[in-house]
Amino acid sequence: MSTPATAKKVLHVGKYFPPEVGGMETYLHGLVCALATLNVTPSVLVHQSQISLHSSEESLSANGIALRVVRAATWCRLLFTPISPTFPWLLRQLIKREQPDVLHLHLPNPSAFWALALPSARRLPWVIHWQSDVLTDKSHWLLRLAYRFYAPLESALLKKAAKVVVSSPPYLATSQPLAKIANQCAVIPLGIDDRFGDQTRNDSAVVPASAGEASAATEGHLNVLAIGRMTHYKGFDILLRAMAQTEGITLDLVGHGELTRSLERLADSLNLAARVRFHGLLDEKAKDTLLSRCDCLCLPSTDRTESFGMVLLEAMSAAKACVVSDIEGSGMSWLVEDGKTGLVAPTHDINGLTEALCQLRDNPELAATLGQNGRQKFLAALTIEASAEGVRDLYHQLPLTR
Repeated sequence: MSTPATAKKVLHVGKYFPPEVGGMETYLHGLVCALATLNVTPSVLVHQSQISLHSSEESLSANGIALRVVRAATWCRLLFTPISPTFPWLLRQLIKREQPDVLHLHLPNPSAFWALALPSARRLPWVIHWQSDVLTDKSHWLLRLAYRFYAPLESALLKKAAKVVVSSPPYLATSQPLAKIANQCAVIPLGIDDRFGDQTRNDSAVVPASAGEASAATEGHLNVLAIGRMTHYKGFDILLRAMAQTEGITLDLVGHGELTRSLERLADSLNLAARVRFHGLLDEKAKDTLLSRCDCLCLPSTDRTESFGMVLLEAMSAAKACVVSDIEGSGMSWLVEDGKTGLVAPTHDINGLTEALCQLRDNPELAATLGQNGRQKFLAALTIEASAEGVRDLYHQLPLTR
């Protein structure tokens, strides 16, 4: 119910935006589109995903509403951070032109620090969406050094924020930067569109092949899907080593990154060439096809950098069992309840991961039950609509300046 003090316009400040691929990007896109159906008009300021000296502006159509998306020129990158000298000017111009009621900052993103320096930004109430901590136990020493300069500005942002959104209770409980402002935090899980089989909707939702082919899964065979950037914290090397200890299990590995060639060589050295398929980057349709055909999704990440695991939502939407690692403070084992919506294996434990995969291989009925339970949990609380409603309600709690 709207009142004169209800937020009507919100300016979102993020790092990147689709077609850039990533969990933060997927969520930001889904969130602004869903908010447009809830009497909130969002606009977005992000960076160009490619190196460029030119900024751009476009209009995104969401539910009949034209949403402004501005991409600041990215001149270069430093420690994976886009360097954009025009960002503060664009932020000031958008605040002046859009007249937002709320500034919604999606972190980590060093460009968000410019809000501290702009009087027009400081006059607005801030919501910070805390996607993940910058540092983890395994962060590179260069990142640790840079964080000494980053931390005071991060602390200033948190102090100024009216509310801080965190994606799961475990992450909030273990985040050191959030420990001092826990009373300002609210847990709102991330969400995605339901693309996999809501039969009550007359749209182009994809129906998972497993829904009509449950009998196709046979005891002694398991088709595993893993999706993510080929980087150190994803644990795909552990998954390959677990595969090498099994029979009757095949793997489709989707994604690209700095460890792609290393993982390909590891698969060859473990004699897995006949059972592991590297797909590289895929579009949503191709990825959904693999999700529809797999028996389970495995995300064996090893570090709190994996704060939530958006791909788990995709698997749960598709009614697929999930196998994850038990990282303290990550939202993965909160999303995937061991023995109910999936299986949870100890982190870095090759034998434990092997045991979990073999359990699903040898019991197709268990895999199907876990998948159906996961879909019910997704529909109950993990859709983008549910997430957007939580964010909208949070906006209504803010002391607006106009």
